[in-house]
Amino acid sequence: MAGYSTNPEVRQRIEQKLQLLPDLPGIYMMKDQHDQIIYVGKAKNLRNRVRSYFRGAHDTKTTKLVADIHNFETIVTNSDKEALILEINLIQEYKPIYNIRLKDSTMYPYLKITSERDPQLIIVNQVEKDGATYFGPFPNVYAATSTMDLLNRAYPLRRCSKTEKRACFYYHLGQCIGPCDHEVSPEEYQTQIQKIKRFFNGDVNEIKSELVHKMERAAENLEFEQAADYRDQIQYIEKTVERQVIMSQGYDNMDVFGYTYDLGWLSIQVFMLRQGSIIKRKAAIFPCVGDPEQEVTTFIARFYTEQEQLLPKSILVPSQVDHALLEDYFEIPVTTPLRGKKRAMLELCEKNSRIALDERFRLFAQNEQRTTIATTQLAEALNIVSAERIESFDHSNIQGIHAVSGMVSYFNGQPDKSQYRKFRIKTVEGANEYASTQEIIRRRYTRLIKEDQPLPDLILMDGGLIQVRAARDVLENELGLSIPVAGMVKDDRHRTANLLDGYSEEIIDLPHDSQAFLLLQRIQEEVHRYAITYHRSVRSKSQFGSILDQVPGVGPKTRNKLLKHFKDLPAMRDADLDEFKLIGVPRKTAERVQETLREQLTS
Repeated sequence: MAGYSTNPEVRQRIEQKLQLLPDLPGIYMMKDQHDQIIYVGKAKNLRNRVRSYFRGAHDTKTTKLVADIHNFETIVTNSDKEALILEINLIQEYKPIYNIRLKDSTMYPYLKITSERDPQLIIVNQVEKDGATYFGPFPNVYAATSTMDLLNRAYPLRRCSKTEKRACFYYHLGQCIGPCDHEVSPEEYQTQIQKIKRFFNGDVNEIKSELVHKMERAAENLEFEQAADYRDQIQYIEKTVERQVIMSQGYDNMDVFGYTYDLGWLSIQVFMLRQGSIIKRKAAIFPCVGDPEQEVTTFIARFYTEQEQLLPKSILVPSQVDHALLEDYFEIPVTTPLRGKKRAMLELCEKNSRIALDERFRLFAQNEQRTTIATTQLAEALNIVSAERIESFDHSNIQGIHAVSGMVSYFNGQPDKSQYRKFRIKTVEGANEYASTQEIIRRRYTRLIKEDQPLPDLILMDGGLIQVRAARDVLENELGLSIPVAGMVKDDRHRTANLLDGYSEEIIDLPHDSQAFLLLQRIQEEVHRYAITYHRSVRSKSQFGSILDQVPGVGPKTRNKLLKHFKDLPAMRDADLDEFKLIGVPRKTAERVQETLREQLTS
């Protein structure tokens, strides 16, 4: 297996998703540990291309990319050409760091007709909301430049500066409409612009006829070099002006919604098309408790109102969606195409929603199987009946100060966050690991017995033999319970290393690629995170309170109000005085609080 993330959870997730990839064209988006898109690529076969990143050797740059991949997503398209256009737009949208590095910072260009009184045709690297007209994107600068040269000769706009006092060089070549020589009316510009638009919409007969006529006339006049130039322009048109589903005239400025409903889950995909290209894809999968068609209708309405998305000229939806309601709400056409290219785009959107939901279901099934295997392996390793319900504890303190414990609960290998608990160490002074463990185990399981609550099948201590012995002492000698106890042993880097059997007090060497070990690793990371987060909160509030105790006029009640309302000291220092008034703190007291904080906190 190629050298990607060393995190077993990440590797397992990627391997699962690799098995679900379709043998279809599309694009893939590689994501880092922060879920940021770091690379976008296209593929004729998604399964083969994406899998290739995680198999075999690579060059230095690709190896670095693969090492940073923590997840990936795909979008299926109808063809490799569609994938190319979508890849271009996604790269421009997200600016992935590895696309910039691997492609030498090359951006995909557009042609732009400016919105000036005397418009120009120019090359730009991005589309802006400036009232201009854009065409593209082009696969490279050469393609954009060649097309612009062709249009400058066939349908020239302004090529001179506005300060020209006489006819420019391009005007004499017939490549400038001539505002440098005479007044050009808006109607003349619009005539040229409409011809350019027709060209980009695939209507090339007019320009080809003109070029053929010019080529024949040049040949008759023995201007063979000029005739060859016209011939090259004709060939360029025939090779480059190839219509694609994703760039058709009918796709200009519309959004397409597709959905799939199955087993109580709803998968929705949104393709946003602007300037004839898919510029963005949105996806959502969530449980559906009501009528799926109504849920989709509501989703579409919320999509534009809550996410502040600009409305397109029209919306394509499946036939089951309430067209009339959405049309009345948005005041734009909402339709279901029955045939043609728009129908193909709607079906492509629905196809992606179906693939996404199928992938989610298969991941559900794999995760359920994985966790069942994990708890079974763990129970067998410890020679206990079951490890279905697990509770795990971790302590956190700094030299015994602000000592706390956190407890996380797992059921069938999954976190049961409703059962998480936090404890402040109340009866122990200083850093006494044994006594702290005794207190927490005593408090937790005395309460469960008193409330007749179910007991766990296994208790995992995030520590070594000291914590395991302390837990067993309380359970067996004070409470009369025979709950199995084990310890999660860490290496010198504070990572899960082994499992300590609480009864034999021997190390159980679980294979590090086993499901049981991966479950232990997840539990240890989670309980450590939970405990240390609670400790930081307690420590912060203690610091919070000690500073407030120095402020004249701030008693216990006022201090508690401030502690509950403000998230931290800088927020209190920088707050508007009216905010203090909302929680009943007098203005003069608020001013003294902020003055004290400004003295003690750096800006």
